[in-house]
Amino acid sequence: MIDFVFQNPCKIIFGKNALSHLGEEVLRYGRNVLLVYGGGHIKRMGLYQQVINILAEKQVQVWELGGIRPNPMLSRVYEGIELCRSNNIDLLLAVGGGSVIDTAKSIAAGVPYEGDVWDFHAGKAVPKTALPVGTVVTISAAGSEMSYSSVITKEEGMRKAGFNSLTNVPKFSILNPEYCYSLPPYQTACGVVDMLAHLMERYFTQVEHVMLTDQMLEACMRTVLIQGPIVMERPDDYHARAELMWAAALAHNTLLQTGRVGDWASHKLEHELSALYDIAHGAGLAIVFPAWMKYVLRHSPGKLAQFASQVMGVPENVGDEEAISLEGIRRLESFYRSLGMPIRLQDAGICSDRLEEMAARATSAGPVGFYYPLREADALAVYRLMVE
Repeated sequence: MIDFVFQNPCKIIFGKNALSHLGEEVLRYGRNVLLVYGGGHIKRMGLYQQVINILAEKQVQVWELGGIRPNPMLSRVYEGIELCRSNNIDLLLAVGGGSVIDTAKSIAAGVPYEGDVWDFHAGKAVPKTALPVGTVVTISAAGSEMSYSSVITKEEGMRKAGFNSLTNVPKFSILNPEYCYSLPPYQTACGVVDMLAHLMERYFTQVEHVMLTDQMLEACMRTVLIQGPIVMERPDDYHARAELMWAAALAHNTLLQTGRVGDWASHKLEHELSALYDIAHGAGLAIVFPAWMKYVLRHSPGKLAQFASQVMGVPENVGDEEAISLEGIRRLESFYRSLGMPIRLQDAGICSDRLEEMAARATSAGPVGFYYPLREADALAVYRLMVE
């Protein structure tokens, strides 16, 4: 186990009555709020009006930035920054999922910064301060409601990049599993894949003597594997939704990466897919992860066999480490298929004519990944495994 510092200041308010705390939490930061949200989902489910009514009752002035799309764009961040500066915004309130929350985080970092907010995503600058962000979560997926990450796509060149900073961590997040009931099955499935990927990225490490976090990660992954199919079959199962909602937050709040270094190559490879083809992040990860596993199996099979045994339930009598690992990958692919997720590029209608370009883009700043660092040739080999 390596040295670490763990700090997460986000206040979680969880449960059926969580929204009743919204007014008091907002007033801790001021009365001028920028409400950031996506499409019409929160309006159709009545949540938008509930939020507006609560804020009106507390005499909070509200400005709006709606229409945030999946794989959110930098242009909307710029728009939000101007709204905040022009109206002396005290707090950004993100009502939605990861794309909405990431947009709010980037806006919050950009408001006090004199340069271009993309500097943070490009690694050219580090935010020293940011406006506070609060969230009301409507999908269990990215875990952005408790994370220090924000991922945005720059339209010029279609570059998708994230940055990590404690200034990104929301001040409070309201989590009510009931808000996930009306999600389309595809979005629910993408969310399940996304939270599982966040756990797997942290799980695959070369750091030794991490038994505690290994077992915590394994427990979370098994929970996702069990509860995911339940909510696909019974969307209004409160207890299954609650398990997934809390798993998504824990998967990305940095607790489970303490004392270890995760991989993250699969996320980097997927960012090229979703940037160039606008595929949902979760769907992209379902394609990338099995291919990445098959490639790194040739070089470092130990942890893959452990994953197959402890998470996917592969018995030891299947064979050696390679055989156990391959059966684990097969079972993971079967799980993705059961959710209706693609596991090959062609399943998502993506052709294979830009693999070299994606490999070059993904590794343009150097090798990616820590479990097994991928150079351009390695990345290309992984992309090619997404076709087979």
